[in-house]
Amino acid sequence: MNEIRPIRPDEWTQAKQILYRVAHVVFEERLPFDEYVAYHEAQGDLKDVEDIQRNYFEEGGVFLVIVDDNEIFGIGGIRRLEDKVCELRRLWLLFEYQGRGLGYSLVLELLRAARELGYEKIRLETAPVHLKRASVLYKRLGFYEIPKYETTHPDDVAMEMIL
Repeated sequence: MNEIRPIRPDEWTQAKQILYRVAHVVFEERLPFDEYVAYHEAQGDLKDVEDIQRNYFEEGGVFLVIVDDNEIFGIGGIRRLEDKVCELRRLWLLFEYQGRGLGYSLVLELLRAARELGYEKIRLETAPVHLKRASVLYKRLGFYEIPKYETTHPDDVAMEMIL
């Protein structure tokens, strides 16, 4: 049975692996997987996931996982951006679990958590060129495009939703 719950410290590495596994395919990376991971680790691209407690929970956010028989197959978090505004980050779901409404359930749980934490708006950045299904989901939930606020990648789009 699937369960959505807060991540535990002993699961941080597993969460990073999910992110790398999905991103490697989604972004059509040419490097072999191990080299891809080593490159991004050296760049510090996932430094927020190195210490989820400090970067999410202690910063007015939450980081959730979806598990099935104690195996994580989906991740996602929210963190504080500014007063009353949070950001949806690191929403990834293994391919074999996509298309079943599980990502939708995870987003709904993150939105509920954001409201409970007192946020009035939630933002995100996504790459609709590569993440078409996610972009459709965000729009269906009520996110709308806003000017970019953090990214430097030309394909990325920033979105926001009133909670």
